[in-house]
Amino acid sequence: MREEEIEKLRGVVRDCVSKHLYSSAIFFADKVAALTNDPADVYMQAQALFLGRHYRRAFHLLNASKIVLRDLRFHYLAAKCLEELKEWEQCLSMLGDAKVDEDGNVYDTKDSNVMYLDKDGEDREINISSAICFLRGKAYEALENRAQARLWYKAAIKADPLCYEALECLIENHMLTCELETSLLSSLEFGSEDGWLSSFYSCLIKKYDKENVVEAKFREIEKEKCDSVHSSSSFSHSLKNNTDLLACKAEYYHQCGEYQKCFELTSVLLEKDPFHLKCTFVHLAAAMELGHSNELYLMACNLVEDYPQKALSWFAVGCYYYCIKKYDQSRRYFSKATNLDGTFAPAWIGYGNAFAAQEEGDQAMLGYRTAARLFPGCHLPTLYIGMEYMRTHSFKLAEQFFMQAKTICPSDPLVYNELGVVAYHMKEYNKAVWWFEKTLAHIPSSLSEMWEPTVVNLAHAYRKLKMYHEAISCYERALTLSNRSLSTYAGLAYTYHLQDNFSAAITYYHKALWLKPDDQFCTEMLSLALVDEGRHGIDPKIEFQ
Repeated sequence: MREEEIEKLRGVVRDCVSKHLYSSAIFFADKVAALTNDPADVYMQAQALFLGRHYRRAFHLLNASKIVLRDLRFHYLAAKCLEELKEWEQCLSMLGDAKVDEDGNVYDTKDSNVMYLDKDGEDREINISSAICFLRGKAYEALENRAQARLWYKAAIKADPLCYEALECLIENHMLTCELETSLLSSLEFGSEDGWLSSFYSCLIKKYDKENVVEAKFREIEKEKCDSVHSSSSFSHSLKNNTDLLACKAEYYHQCGEYQKCFELTSVLLEKDPFHLKCTFVHLAAAMELGHSNELYLMACNLVEDYPQKALSWFAVGCYYYCIKKYDQSRRYFSKATNLDGTFAPAWIGYGNAFAAQEEGDQAMLGYRTAARLFPGCHLPTLYIGMEYMRTHSFKLAEQFFMQAKTICPSDPLVYNELGVVAYHMKEYNKAVWWFEKTLAHIPSSLSEMWEPTVVNLAHAYRKLKMYHEAISCYERALTLSNRSLSTYAGLAYTYHLQDNFSAAITYYHKALWLKPDDQFCTEMLSLALVDEGRHGIDPKIEFQ
């Protein structure tokens, strides 16, 4: 057969692959490889077999070829076959011996020179070494060696910043702390044309920066696109309204406590792309915070129907039952989600929260500790462990876990709030004031109703220190955030009472009792304030004669 005819057959194989006609591709690739015995054609045949899910046959073909020992592409494809077969130890063995350090630098590798087969010259390739590092990471993660998996994922993204999957695994599986995520991104060597990608990646990592900093990151991505395409704005518009980018914004709104804003944005996004799973997860989280049980029910039904094998679907069912306070059913479905995907962090945390809601501390701790072990870059399990210890009045232990959570994520204001609460319970009021002030300083956006309890806590701490003017100022600030808080009115009344301003105290005790008429403290203190007000009107000389 002439070379021109063989080249036409190669074109047929490529066309069959592009049209997903894999049996046809395998048939013609087998004939081309038999006619030429060219390594590139053998590789093409193996690719067709792999895409047709004939993993054993593809591996046998690659392994029988002597070139597999010296060409990285044969190496890699053979290892991918073993990955699909779940033979992880063999997969690592096929990828060869190599070591990686804590910074993601690979050394002592015996890999041979790379040969590029069947590639269009103008295509931009992802470094084969990066793909191999990523596959090593997946193998180690499947073998539950998450420490090694983390190092190899770091090596993969450092070898080629275009290997998005490696960064996704590091972020989604909470393998890195906030500080390490930022450090890793700053160490990546992006090409001159990849400025937009650097900005996009910076929006994917944990977002506890101030609002103006995060908004600047989003604007920078849009600016990069406008600068790079002057003749046409189509690319700029497509990225500006890109679902991934807007899902990042929604996630940021959720972290800021702007749940309604988050919910509205995700609702719009899901109308545009109803099967965007990251956006779906953020939408579920916002619906949970807002108590939209009907929305959770509809989302859960749709997810279970469309994705019965995904952890997210059963997590949504668990969220629905948690929202309607049926905690036994909720933890059953959270447990099912963890069984389907042991690396799905929200399900583990939900499982612990469902036990904590019924004050089953030991079981809640079990869920949180598992999450803390599996996801070292996520501070929430550690934070919740601290909350459980605080609930049982083990304040020293609670403080230790809160400090550990602060080490993992030093910019989450909720951590500082809990440190303030535990200091208050230990009667360390100066320290409590310091922590509460740090909480307010770390809030990324303007103060919202979500942070009203922190302002009230700060006022309580000032009152304990007999700094009454500062306490009153904080109580009044809290009332601007929420005017239906019993503790704010009671605290303000009591502070005025301590200052002997009985009229103001009586007014605010009445306001507190309007919210909760049977409140024992306010009822008793109102009676005392009325007595004190009566005595206050009598001349002291007459009173004590």
